[in-house]
Amino acid sequence: MNTTQKETQPLGFGKTMLASALGFIIGTVVLSIISFIFSMIMLVSIVSKSMDNSKPLIGTDFAVELNLTGLVSEDSPNELASLFSSQSVSSIEQLLDAIGAAATDKRVHSLYLHLGGSNLSWAQAEELQEALKEFRSQCDKPILAYGDAFSQQEYYLATIADKIAVHPSGLIDFRGIGAEVMFYKGLLDKLGVHMELIRPTSCAYKSAGEVYTRTDMSDANREQVRSYINDIWNYAIENMAANRKLSVADLNKAADNLTAYMPDDALKAGLVDTLCFAQDIKTLLAKNYKVHKIVKAKRYAEQVSKKDKESRIALIYAEGDVVPGKNNSGTTAVYGDDIVKALTDAAQDKKVKAIVLRVNSPGGAVTASESMTRAVVEAKKSKPVIVSMSGLAASAGYEISCFGTKIVAHPTTLTGSIGVFATLPEVGSLLRQKLGITTDTVQTNRNSTGLTIYRPLSPAARAMMQKNVEDFYITFTQRVADGRGLQRSYVDSIARGRVWTGRQAKELGLVDTLGGLPLAMRIAAEEAGVKLEDCSVKKFPAKKSLWEQLMNRAEEGQEEEINARLNAIIPFYSEMKQWADMEPMQARLPFAIRID
Repeated sequence: MNTTQKETQPLGFGKTMLASALGFIIGTVVLSIISFIFSMIMLVSIVSKSMDNSKPLIGTDFAVELNLTGLVSEDSPNELASLFSSQSVSSIEQLLDAIGAAATDKRVHSLYLHLGGSNLSWAQAEELQEALKEFRSQCDKPILAYGDAFSQQEYYLATIADKIAVHPSGLIDFRGIGAEVMFYKGLLDKLGVHMELIRPTSCAYKSAGEVYTRTDMSDANREQVRSYINDIWNYAIENMAANRKLSVADLNKAADNLTAYMPDDALKAGLVDTLCFAQDIKTLLAKNYKVHKIVKAKRYAEQVSKKDKESRIALIYAEGDVVPGKNNSGTTAVYGDDIVKALTDAAQDKKVKAIVLRVNSPGGAVTASESMTRAVVEAKKSKPVIVSMSGLAASAGYEISCFGTKIVAHPTTLTGSIGVFATLPEVGSLLRQKLGITTDTVQTNRNSTGLTIYRPLSPAARAMMQKNVEDFYITFTQRVADGRGLQRSYVDSIARGRVWTGRQAKELGLVDTLGGLPLAMRIAAEEAGVKLEDCSVKKFPAKKSLWEQLMNRAEEGQEEEINARLNAIIPFYSEMKQWADMEPMQARLPFAIRID
């Protein structure tokens, strides 16, 4: 009996604690080993993939495939971004490199545009179409386009091809451009949240904050949206008609009546040349053009010889929302500190003869915008800074551009939006009525709690914020006037938060010439007094190492998972979180607008 009691006697407190601690340590070590092994597997996978891409292309008789069936970015994505993305990622940079090299490469017999499902913008489609026109002027190699389905931007690009094919069960989204804005005031009213929107009295077109204060488009916003979508469509349909040898009237009729949506109807209307499957295109390439191998543009571009030369042109990408700070997570945004450092480093690099700043941004934080604008001014003191605008270069995206030595934009670029606004939510009713939470205050001065989200703005706080946005609007328009050599009164008359297309902006003096990145490069070389062919391109800032990317990815993984779960539960969570994280004062395009 005593023996049994002794055998079942529980461990003492000290032994229990020791056992628990030992178990925790062992568990932590095991998890660390598993995590390390997983990281090594990822690293080996990335390195192997990179080595595969770097292997020399063997043989001849290639077709270079421009794969536009997934995400499209300006800059080439890093290895981790490609690995973790559920979609293929194509960069405008690599596609342009591939097109340029293929024209004179005897191994390449044709180009194959594989379209369908991308986020290609009108300006990016224009960029690639111009490159393909240049390709055609240098050689007689055919361009074939195929898609399971085409968005309008993809079809616009496809019209430059010698032959357009669509899947027999696919479709062509050909209906003209429509703009749709989502408004959240009704939702906020139900939640008991009131959003304060403060903007300069003259900035009626600065409509970004209206999505939280209105249930429909203001007259000013409707006017500007109608203006720029009509300009984009008129430009695009004229080019499509010319490329396909069709009339603008017939194309507009097809868009009005939706009579080109179905493949058979599109074939009858002359929008496409044939209905077939993707495998048929490969057979056609082999039979008619003696293509023995199809090479992805990404791999082909990485094989293109790019010798480092004594003279360099710096290329800096500013893509995404303008935000303060540094990029430690690998997300796509225009981080103020990173762009400032890139401009400074490029300006100080003696081998760099000129700088090209590629902008694709709807705008964002005022503080970051101001810092980057100053960096452009400082860099321009030592060498030319040429701005190349992609799909968007609006608001803060325009401010950082306006001091460029020259500004190059696409006809379909959305730019301008010269203005500012401030927003502040008031959630007192939500807390009281929905959650039963109340607040009380003690303050040393009259407005110590005048800028709180728990009660309406005090009159003094509202007046202060109004003065703040009015003062910055004057600063912003003066910046544009100084950068563009214009009178501030004139800038004010065309600013007021209004969005313009690249074609309209050129007429107004907000940009210098129409074209893409290759033209900006040529202008940069000319301004620096060097020949473009004697220069190599160096990107700033340098990309992070694989190890840095892995470590940053591990840190952000948990936050991404939490955000994904919240977004699945709470409607519009991602967008509302984005606004909650913003600085109070913003210079940005109405980012919630969707242009199809």
